[in-house]
Amino acid sequence: MSISAKGPPWTYEAYAGLPSDGKRHEIVDGDHYMNPAPNLYHQTVSRRLQFQLYSAIELKGLGVVFDAPVDVQLTDHDIVQPDLVVVTNSKRHIMTPTKIKGIPDLLVEILSPSNPTHDTVTKRSAYERCLVPEYWMVDTEEHKIVQLILDDLTYRESLATDQITMHMPPHVRVDLTMVW
Repeated sequence: MSISAKGPPWTYEAYAGLPSDGKRHEIVDGDHYMNPAPNLYHQTVSRRLQFQLYSAIELKGLGVVFDAPVDVQLTDHDIVQPDLVVVTNSKRHIMTPTKIKGIPDLLVEILSPSNPTHDTVTKRSAYERCLVPEYWMVDTEEHKIVQLILDDLTYRESLATDQITMHMPPHVRVDLTMVW
């Protein structure tokens, strides 16, 4: 839910000054959003996706897989905490000691039943505007993933229910039957 009063756009400095309260804070297009901690099934699905990505990417030395909470600063006014973030070796330079500053290879959001439009509309629009090359929206209730691939500055989407393969190299395949 957006909690920003109309005023100057939020920056990373203002965001970094927020107290640690156990909630997920994000800045999208300069507006402050806050969401409660995810439910247990959300965390189970996240861990299972992360395990497969970690095994295929990080253990093979192809990149790094992060899970929330991790700050991803896409622009001066877009700071998000995706559920999972993949940074391949060719983009390691965007990792700093405190955050990822730049555009990762893959962002994964697991839809919250209480506020799915935050991921399907607000963040989708921000990720497309910031040119995130690949974005997965994970629907735990329907057991599906909408895969969004940036194609000519616009997302092209496809649906995955049994398996999904990263469009970006290293083209990792995830077996979704082991996720649900």
